[in-house]
Amino acid sequence: MKAYVFPGQGSQFVGMGKELYEQHEEARQLFDKANEILGFNITEIMFSGTDEELKQTKVTQPAIFLHSVAQAAVAKDFEPEMVAGHSLGEFSALVASKVLSFEDGLRLVAKRALAMQAACEANPSTMAAILGLSDEKVEETCASVEGEVVVAANYNCPGQLVISGSNKGIEIACEKMKEAGAKRALPLPVGGAFHSPLMKPAEEELATAIEETTFSKGICPIYQNVDAKPHTDPEEIKQNLIKQLTAPVRWTQSVQQMFADGATLFVECGPGKVLQGLVKKIERTAEVSLAE
Repeated sequence: MKAYVFPGQGSQFVGMGKELYEQHEEARQLFDKANEILGFNITEIMFSGTDEELKQTKVTQPAIFLHSVAQAAVAKDFEPEMVAGHSLGEFSALVASKVLSFEDGLRLVAKRALAMQAACEANPSTMAAILGLSDEKVEETCASVEGEVVVAANYNCPGQLVISGSNKGIEIACEKMKEAGAKRALPLPVGGAFHSPLMKPAEEELATAIEETTFSKGICPIYQNVDAKPHTDPEEIKQNLIKQLTAPVRWTQSVQQMFADGATLFVECGPGKVLQGLVKKIERTAEVSLAE
């Protein structure tokens, strides 16, 4: 069975999407429509902007979403039997599997980016990558930090977890992780504590927008970040999407579940190849490729 997976923030690069735009009329239409909906020329930043411009959350998230959805739209034999997306990638997966329209998906992503940016500014916080510890050890160490918010945020693959929380909490947690035997505990250059309780204001803002958006029955199940289970019911998908900003991204568990449910080929759709690497670390026998 063929599973399509869609990347999240961090896989952007200057020049992304340019080839799609130049080679495919269908992609061109989506890029032009995106400039119109967003009210600024995102394609110009994607194709020839600076790293700094592309790194702004309000640009990064729509840019990755746009690239991913355009790639799915022009991919040969795009017939997914299941889909999943890493964090932001869940929105790309929902559009590619026809649960959301492109326009609605882009509007939600733009809102999500601004709401997350505002939550970050209101409450300075950060994230860190922890390498070489078991999930249980990371969770236990996070729980041992008193008086600060620190949680496991991204279960990327066995031995690679990202934690999220207050600046002080992450600093204390990194020290404790090293003491517990972590190979590395690296603070990440991000603007806030994504996938933690500190994103509550952004979640509330996004919830209203999600509730007002039409979700349809898709062409295949989507394995959602919140519970790593397959969903087809539009109402359930909505509720899981609302919880996503404050809940951890269960990527390891999603890939394991997709594999258990029969996925043999995981096709990454979007900029970069981050997910291919993670899939191979989670399930060595799985085949991976890039969408063409």
